[in-house]
Amino acid sequence: MAQNESNSKSEGIGLLGLVFIVFLVLKLTSVITWSWWWITAPLWGPIALVAAGFILFVIYQFIKHSGQK
Repeated sequence: MAQNESNSKSEGIGLLGLVFIVFLVLKLTSVITWSWWWITAPLWGPIALVAAGFILFVIYQFIKHSGQK
């Protein structure tokens, strides 16, 4: 009996990509007058959050280890 293998690939635009496209269409049709920073936020926002979390973690570790001598 052949084994039924499920190769699930995540292909497609994703939620953040869809939100970006919606914001882009609304901006280009003058429905919203937001800054381009907010329009593109779904693209760079998650990266910025991860970077901020990493920086906070490094600062925490530095403070934690600087108190120990």
